[in-house]
Amino acid sequence: MMTEAERLLTWFDRHRRDLPWRRDRDPFRVWLSEIMLQQTRVETVIPFYEAFLARFPSVVHLAAAPIDAVLAAWSGLGYYRRARQLHAAAQQVAAEGGFPRDVEGLLKLPGIGPYTAAAIASICFGVAVPVLDGNVERVLARRLAEGGDVKSGGVRRGLLEAATRLLDPSRAGDSNQAMMELGATVCIPKNPRCLLCPLTEGCLALAMGDADLYPKARADRKSEEKSIVAVVVEDEERRTLLFRRPDDSSLLAGLWEVPWVEAAVEEADAELGRRYGGTWRLLERIGTARHGITYRDLRVAIHLGEVGSQGVIREGAEAGWFAAEDIRRLATSSLVEKILVARQRASG
Repeated sequence: MMTEAERLLTWFDRHRRDLPWRRDRDPFRVWLSEIMLQQTRVETVIPFYEAFLARFPSVVHLAAAPIDAVLAAWSGLGYYRRARQLHAAAQQVAAEGGFPRDVEGLLKLPGIGPYTAAAIASICFGVAVPVLDGNVERVLARRLAEGGDVKSGGVRRGLLEAATRLLDPSRAGDSNQAMMELGATVCIPKNPRCLLCPLTEGCLALAMGDADLYPKARADRKSEEKSIVAVVVEDEERRTLLFRRPDDSSLLAGLWEVPWVEAAVEEADAELGRRYGGTWRLLERIGTARHGITYRDLRVAIHLGEVGSQGVIREGAEAGWFAAEDIRRLATSSLVEKILVARQRASG
């Protein structure tokens, strides 16, 4: 009779998705995928992952690249702090001549926490250590009918013990990927597909008919709604004025953006002057946009505008005028794309 760990691996061998980062055990590729998959769906990550690898095919290439090039390649994926930490970690790995091969060494790299360290160590180097991501937490909370907070210390220790029992040390990486795959495709948040699960025996939530109740939902941070005015300013050659956010910004550090202010439309001219310097004049509105950044829900009024003397740029390390093809090579957020699409539509 097969053990639960063996049943899990048999299921995984038959049903694993063909994802690009599973085609080899190169730690650079596995690490990149894990960082990109943080708070981002698989189907969103795949084209970014492939394009990023085409530009930076190894950790040495990534380490040698300027940060602006890395941020530009990351544009549209969001959570740009991940890209900065990725770049810093690549420089450390390149300087040390390769990736650490254990959890302790991996944890010393910027942006790598316990889950990512365990994933790289097990998948790439065969270290028998279990992982706990959101998918695995859900599978185990249901198996144990654990009603506590899966992020709390005591509950987490219990989940790790359960994960260790399901880990095959001879195939540690596959065992961990199998658990993650099970949570992503079968033991899903709503209406889990229990009839397809290889681990139905011993699942207490299934036995009680209460799988949907686990894990206990955490209270989400309430979204903050903000209204901003974004201004598209163009010169005679139809180049667009962009500002680069300072590298120490708490959000979107180092990214290029159109000038904007959090203000009522009638006060925007003065606020733009205070923020960027120079004399501003707001023209007609050409569109609106909605944009989410972490817990902030931005309602954006998009206007054309004019600016006189630039004066002192009070925010943004740099400013410049850029043609459309040049903007595509800059590190920008997806909000800039929404704004420029509105401008294109307005111009017919």
